[in-house]
Amino acid sequence: MVYVDKTQNVSQINFLASGRYQSFTEYADANSNGVVEEGGRKILPIGSIFPSNDAKAKGITLSTADVTNGAVPVAVMVEGYVLPQRLAAAPTAEAKTALAGIKWRDEAPTEA
Repeated sequence: MVYVDKTQNVSQINFLASGRYQSFTEYADANSNGVVEEGGRKILPIGSIFPSNDAKAKGITLSTADVTNGAVPVAVMVEGYVLPQRLAAAPTAEAKTALAGIKWRDEAPTEA
């Protein structure tokens, strides 16, 4: 049997400031930070601080995950360069401190 559903267009903003990064697999569920309702589904968007946007942060999601039916594996970036203004939600000061391997880059150059 083949399941067919309507076509959806998806656009994602690139928040990576470099092609070099390190990620690990974690399991996300409906209680993860940043989960939103979209069309009756529970979605964890790409660029979410995982698992929470506070001192417990482990990394930033590198893919979108549908957590409607329970926990699913998701790639979580733990080292690399990021443009914070392009993330799904702005990281808190506690999350930035907890994410020691993440380097935060400004989109516009800073003046000396």
